[in-house]
Amino acid sequence: MNATALKDSEFHQFQAWLYRAAGINLSPAKKPLVAGRLFKRLKHHQLASYGDYFQMIMSREAVEELQVALNLLTTNETYFFREPKHFDFLREQVLPEASPARVFRLWSAASSSGEEPYSLAMTLADGLGSTPWEIIGSDISSQVLAKARTGHYPMARASTIPQPLLVKHCLKGTGSQEGTFLIDRSLRNRVHFMHINLNETLPDTGVFDVVFLRNVMIYFDQETKRKVVARILPRLKSGGYFIVSHSESLNGITDDLKLITPSIYCKP
Repeated sequence: MNATALKDSEFHQFQAWLYRAAGINLSPAKKPLVAGRLFKRLKHHQLASYGDYFQMIMSREAVEELQVALNLLTTNETYFFREPKHFDFLREQVLPEASPARVFRLWSAASSSGEEPYSLAMTLADGLGSTPWEIIGSDISSQVLAKARTGHYPMARASTIPQPLLVKHCLKGTGSQEGTFLIDRSLRNRVHFMHINLNETLPDTGVFDVVFLRNVMIYFDQETKRKVVARILPRLKSGGYFIVSHSESLNGITDDLKLITPSIYCKP
């Protein structure tokens, strides 16, 4: 098959579908990204055009391929201890107030390949002492969740993990695993990964002391942001914290949270 171009009309089909399915607003500047990420799937299925591929994933028989396309178009770059001030805030302001009499629960609602929830797990393991805790990590991409569950990463990804935490909570690969590291099993056992689409009715996850929803709302328009935040808020305990990325704000999205410091909100 010769290389094929993604026509504007085809791009608009993917654009409208991704908005319906995931609330993600693809700007026209993302057209090369869509073409690049889906091209291998056209080749794999020996299809002549992106339009043919779109028709295929819309058919009832292609549920698995639909998830493949969703995985390819929603995977975002992430790394350990991204935006360190949030981890400082947790360690210094939130964890000292936690009650040892009950389980401290945290939701990483756009967990990608696991770097954020495992960074949070290291922070909680060090900051909570004997207080019990658990983390839920969720994402719309089944592919990144499968990667996250392994807790296994190339050593290059370890560069942003503080050295004491790396030594304490990660195992260095040897032999055939050289050049990689593994999150310690005691942490992996306390992080549970779930496939959740924030654009749909949420499953019953119970309530949380802290919700991290970082670096995902940049892809949503204002109306979708309002709906997503409104779905999540009942899952946050009174007095709980809602944390977005430094490039995001809940201004004009909800009146139910109080701004503590830029990107960090509290539910009164």
